[in-house]
Amino acid sequence: MAVDTFASGSALRSEETAERSSVYEQGLFAGAIGAATIALWFLVVDLVNGRPLFTPSVLGTALFQGADAVTAPERVPVSFEMVVVFTWIHVLVFVVLGIAAALLLELAERNQNLGFGIVLFFVVFEFGFVAVTTVFAQPLLETLTLAKVLFGNLLAAAAMGAYFWRAHPRLVIEP
Repeated sequence: MAVDTFASGSALRSEETAERSSVYEQGLFAGAIGAATIALWFLVVDLVNGRPLFTPSVLGTALFQGADAVTAPERVPVSFEMVVVFTWIHVLVFVVLGIAAALLLELAERNQNLGFGIVLFFVVFEFGFVAVTTVFAQPLLETLTLAKVLFGNLLAAAAMGAYFWRAHPRLVIEP
């Protein structure tokens, strides 16, 4: 009889592990979708402006070489090294955000009352991003424009949201 109890407990743990693995997989995929969406948006913006890969290059330069390196962002040369390094960091950040979102959605699926709090958290997070960016990256925002940054974030959030909406068809959010 002890073997049956162990086997059923083991099967339950295996099912929980598979479910948790699925949540992480969703987060990885959603993060990759978000990162690709915003990267494609800025690639299009940069192509229209006649400077392909300018945005990730200038952001990478600011991130890894400091604010002094981008006192005049419009004059920063495009560096493929900065593009690659910044893109990796950007993808990692989006994957972490995707995993966090997947875990929060798993909670909301189990408790419908948490859904509104998660939506509110997303709004506050976006506002915080805008506030921090405005305070610490003013020269970059003048070059990239806040509207383009916000629209890129909106596109990424919409793409990730669409993916999660399909992955969680039973999700109901109640205030």
